[in-house]
Amino acid sequence: MTSELFEIRNLHVCRGKSRVLEVDELTVSPGEVLAVVGPNGAGKSTLLLTLARLIPPVQGKILFQGIPIHEWDDLQYRRQMAIVFQEPLLIEGTVIENVTLGLRFRGVSRNQAKALAEEWLIKLNIAELASRQVKGLSGGEAQRVSLARAFVLDPLLLLLDEPFSALDPPARLSLLNDLTGLLNQNHRTTLFVTHHLKEAERLGDRVAVLIKGTLRQIGTVAEIQNNPIDEEVASFINIGE
Repeated sequence: MTSELFEIRNLHVCRGKSRVLEVDELTVSPGEVLAVVGPNGAGKSTLLLTLARLIPPVQGKILFQGIPIHEWDDLQYRRQMAIVFQEPLLIEGTVIENVTLGLRFRGVSRNQAKALAEEWLIKLNIAELASRQVKGLSGGEAQRVSLARAFVLDPLLLLLDEPFSALDPPARLSLLNDLTGLLNQNHRTTLFVTHHLKEAERLGDRVAVLIKGTLRQIGTVAEIQNNPIDEEVASFINIGE
């Protein structure tokens, strides 16, 4: 059994006739937080959606726990991960109903689901919102609900697609601080998409730089800043500072 949670080899992804993503090689270890950075349109979200098996590659191999993802049963594979998007995708109802939704689909009893959800509402500092209708939440509150709904499922892989981008600066900083603490304590394998280097440096153990649909370089922010692989990476790093 491989020691990596997932491995990517020679991956090509197209949309229509255009190739939008190329990754020669990428591995992520259990418990690692990988920040995927790059300018808008670089292929960051495409990589996340491909890993989630929402976009099929035209070439290459993705292994999850050493098994090619196409060999996994679809439902079984999706239950290994949880996704949080830029915009919170909440259903009409209360906060606690949203956070327990995935657990209820998995057959967890109502009382157990409620207890697990309440734990994560406390960890994300929104316990007082449990009975609140989601339609009245602020952007930051709604995103915290989305994160609680993801964490409560205890996924092997957490996929975060620019979860702070729609928030105002105070809400963004507050959630970044809390999420940093949770990932440090929880050691949850995470793929975190952002175009902000400061966020990547704060959250990520390593950073993967995507530019024009190609994975250009992997390392810490300091390593990439000190030794960028090409001029485009150097330019992005300097702009991102």
